[in-house]
Amino acid sequence: MTFTLRDGVFTVETEYGIALLDEDRDQYWTLNPSAALILRTLLDGGSADDAVRTLTQEYAVEKDTAHRDVQELVGELRAAGLAEEDTGRPLVRHGIRRWRPEKKSR
Repeated sequence: MTFTLRDGVFTVETEYGIALLDEDRDQYWTLNPSAALILRTLLDGGSADDAVRTLTQEYAVEKDTAHRDVQELVGELRAAGLAEEDTGRPLVRHGIRRWRPEKKSR
């Protein structure tokens, strides 16, 4: 499975996990630490199996539960229109953009 976020969706690391900003729809989502771990693995070119393995190494979770969690997260991101469909193409690393909040000056 090749996983990418669609154009206009940005990520930012937070103290709690990852925030996703959909610039086109002016919406954002927050991912908890385990979902953030899954997303990082997938965006770094890892497969669903890699994400399951990483999740079970980091957290006390059964493999079947981790597999279900990965599939549910991917399904929810796609249903929300944040992820692109699997095209079978390799991940294009430069297509991933990271959102950085602007610092406000006083």
